[in-house]
Order: sequence, then structure tokens, then C-alpha cells
Amino acid sequence: MKLTIYHNPRCRKSREALTYLEENGHQPTVVDYQKELLSEDDLARLLKELDYTAEELVRKNEAIWKADFKGKNWSEKELIAALASHPKLIERPIISNGNQAVIARPLEKLIDFLK
Repeated sequence: MKLTIYHNPRCRKSREALTYLEENGHQPTVVDYQKELLSEDDLARLLKELDYTAEELVRKNEAIWKADFKGKNWSEKELIAALASHPKLIERPIISNGNQAVIARPLEKLIDFLK
């Protein structure tokens, strides 16, 4: 199974997921989405793989969300654009096999995804 991890190396949960994958014989493609920004098309594809709406992918405790986005009526397209422009808002880590994806928080979600 070819996996991609959308990874933030500063995030403990993201590091745990990457370590788990590597320790269990997976060699995922690592995308540091803070440096390699995801396009709106990339995000739309990931949302489809996750079966999520854009709002479900948002880290709602981030200061930028609270200051600029919270409480406003955003369309799906507008939220995808916001996630593309502000990758800090993207929940992490996302693990994709190209057809389906999971947010590996807690780690048990990743373990179930790999079964």
C-alpha cells in the first residue's frame, strides 16, 4: 500500500503517526504541507478521500480561525481557499492511500485505517 502523510514536523501527533508508519514497514511519501502548500484541488481531493467537509478539516482552536473566520458563513469553496492560504488551519496528520484518507488522531484511527 502506497501511503502519503501530510505532515507537520512540529506536531507531536504527526510525528507519532510517521514513526508508527515507519516502524510498521511503511515508507510513506512525506508532504510537509506547511512548506509544500496544498492547492485548492489537492484539498478538494483530500476532502473527498476523507469524506469530510472543509469545515470538518479546520483546526478551530487556531488564533487565525478565531480572529478571521469563526462565526461567519463561508461556502465550501471559500473554506477550501482559506485552508490553502492558511495551512496552519488544516487538521493533522492526514494519511492517504490515494483512494481513502484518515486523520490519524488518535493513533488508533491510523491503525484501523491500515487494516
